[in-house]
Amino acid sequence: MHETYLWLASFAQTGGLLLFVLGFALVIAYAFWPSKTRKKDFDDAANIPLKED
Repeated sequence: MHETYLWLASFAQTGGLLLFVLGFALVIAYAFWPSKTRKKDFDDAANIPLKED
């Protein structure tokens, strides 16, 4: 029982780490992938605090 728990815990930790690393890489790729429409949207969003009310 103890060995099974350790194996499952190790598997879950490794799988979770890989899942989060993959998700992080996808978010970074989405943000930096060259696209004219997204660039305009991201630039507009970045300038929101600088706009006057």
